[in-house]
Amino acid sequence: MRTLILLIIISLPVNLLISQTRVSGRVIDNKGKPIAGASLSLKQTYDGTVTDSTGKFSFRSTEKGKQVLVASNIGYNPVEQLIDLQNTPLDMEIVLKEKLDELRAVMVTAGSFAAGDSKRAAVMSSLDIATTAGSNADITAALKTLPGTQQVGEQEGLFVRGGAGYETKQFIDGTLVNNPYFSSVPDIASRGRFSPFLFKGTVFTTGGYSALYGQALSSALLLESIDLPGKSEVNASISPLFLGLGTQQLAKNKKSSWGVNYGYVNVGVYFKLVKQTPDYFKTPQFHNGDVNFRFKTKKGGIVKFYSTFANGNLGLRRPDIDSLNLKDAFSLTNYNWYNNLSWRENLGKEWKMNLGAGYSTNKDNISQQVQDQSNQPKHFPGNMYYMQNKNFDLQRRQDLSQVKAVFEKKIIGISAIRFGGEFWHSYDKTVIHDSLYKLIDNYTALFAESDVFLTNDLAAKLGVRFEYSALLNKSDIAPRLSLAYKTGKDAQVSLAYGIFYQKPENSQLYYSTAIGMTKASHYIINYQKMNHDRIFRVEAYYKKYDDLIKIFPAANFTAIYNNSGNGDAKGIDVFWRDKKSIKNFDYWVSYSYIDTRRDYLNYPGKLQPNFVANHTASVVMKRFYTQIKSGFNFTYTYATGRPYYNLMVNNNNKYIIADQGKTKSFNSLNFSAEYVPSIGKQNAKTFIVLFASMTNVLGANQVFGYNYSYNGMYKEPVTPPSKRFYFIGCFLSWGVDRSQDAINNNL
Repeated sequence: MRTLILLIIISLPVNLLISQTRVSGRVIDNKGKPIAGASLSLKQTYDGTVTDSTGKFSFRSTEKGKQVLVASNIGYNPVEQLIDLQNTPLDMEIVLKEKLDELRAVMVTAGSFAAGDSKRAAVMSSLDIATTAGSNADITAALKTLPGTQQVGEQEGLFVRGGAGYETKQFIDGTLVNNPYFSSVPDIASRGRFSPFLFKGTVFTTGGYSALYGQALSSALLLESIDLPGKSEVNASISPLFLGLGTQQLAKNKKSSWGVNYGYVNVGVYFKLVKQTPDYFKTPQFHNGDVNFRFKTKKGGIVKFYSTFANGNLGLRRPDIDSLNLKDAFSLTNYNWYNNLSWRENLGKEWKMNLGAGYSTNKDNISQQVQDQSNQPKHFPGNMYYMQNKNFDLQRRQDLSQVKAVFEKKIIGISAIRFGGEFWHSYDKTVIHDSLYKLIDNYTALFAESDVFLTNDLAAKLGVRFEYSALLNKSDIAPRLSLAYKTGKDAQVSLAYGIFYQKPENSQLYYSTAIGMTKASHYIINYQKMNHDRIFRVEAYYKKYDDLIKIFPAANFTAIYNNSGNGDAKGIDVFWRDKKSIKNFDYWVSYSYIDTRRDYLNYPGKLQPNFVANHTASVVMKRFYTQIKSGFNFTYTYATGRPYYNLMVNNNNKYIIADQGKTKSFNSLNFSAEYVPSIGKQNAKTFIVLFASMTNVLGANQVFGYNYSYNGMYKEPVTPPSKRFYFIGCFLSWGVDRSQDAINNNL
């Protein structure tokens, strides 16, 4: 009996092994690469295993007949495969397709720099903008440290890849900002109207931007305002230049908020301490304020309203370039009111809606007057040049009303389609020399765009935009296409192509509305490798300009305008940012090379525009020392000389180059520092940030170009109002610890 039992015990495992089927094989992705840790199991059984580091697996099962083998892994779509277990070993290869995921999917980056609180690593955040030495919290000044931009210091605007400043447009929550900068003063660049801390996201496109936006020949700056503040607060600021006071109040249920801010700027004390080249007979001073409210909807959407006003005036004198003992006196009074209303909503069934509306009005009263040494008006009867260009009063009003609607639907996976339209009603009235110029335009645009994700490694963005201007009585169709392919971990290649149109400037349309849209075609290829701590990108581009505005001289200081101008621009941009190599040290380096020629305006042929330098480079460095609660920031920028021209009309009534040359190279080292005494104080009720900055620390003599006398016999350099700009300020907040804003959280 004992022998029989022993034989049964010995033979039982053998029989079990004989009755089992061995299932083995390999699990790979759609690129043929092995997948480690993939789970394999027979459906509704306990039989299964996981793959090893080479993607191989093997297990045995006592099940018989037809069974379902399930293979799965995080980040991949599961696969079910029918198999037949008949004691014969099975060997198979299973392919898992990567699951489309917004966080892992490739992102189209050709022509754009994303920034803000996005889930991906950002190139430049709002805090970066505020703490970039030399920017003094001006968005445009900070963006000039990115590749593709020019260091133009004598006029406001972003000059991008061979484009003039007016070829870059700014949009807030999808709608156009008609006057994003304070009004112009001759040969002095104005700063932007908006604080970077109004926005949670920024996309700066150096070309190839979305079909949802238009009327920007070279670039679009897309700004997305914050939703609700994290906590109620009161804030104040004080410096020798300005005073400010404001509050943001969050409802107890954290579903709505409101805020109000007021600021006053007066540079009188500063100008007494820091001598300015112009003689300011009217000290620049500005009043500005804003109000906002925001609330969440029942479906999880949000409604946001923002309104801001500004009022300012100034007056300055400079020597008259056409005489030895006369002066040019320029004065400006400006009033600006801007309003933005947006509504973002989930409509259900993977539909989203974005509605926007805006209204803005801008009024400029400008007086230009020739004065004698006693600052008394000087008149020149019969002298058409002085009467037309030296003595005049100008009143201008610009109004823009707009509405925009965008609808989005997820289609397959994370792929989506969006479509919509917008309408702008613009009104522009200028009175000068007792002549009235009035322009009224109704502009309509329709657009559609789709994001197509074939895999997490391959994506495309296809779009088209239709535009019509009633003033010009002309329409156009602008296709856009972008592709992105992931080449490795955190690395990808992107391509972009698009056609972009823009109406001529109103100053040109005053004289003729029988001209059409200007046109630019963009071709871009981009390589980028980006993770949380490092960003490297290199981008090459080619831009072709068509239908640019040309000006031809006519009698009595008049001119003829048409669309016979053209040009091109080609170049390469390089960007590197590193937060990892040196502990607690953040820096980025940018370099741009451009070769561009244009035949437009009064150019006698194809010339390099006077706002373009062939080579530009910037180095930005930031370091915060927790031990002493202080941060130090440096920015160094270099640009080769820019061309300048004196264009005059010859005896054959044609424009010729009477003189030309290149300015000296641009060099500027900027510095800023912040001290945060309230850091580490757990019970602190008042949070303080002390901030100081200096531009052009080394005192380089900057020359931005030359102005010429009417007869061309004399020229004088265009230089900044002073060699350096100094700033010191104290920022206080109650309720929210704003001191942490002085530290880059990515360090």
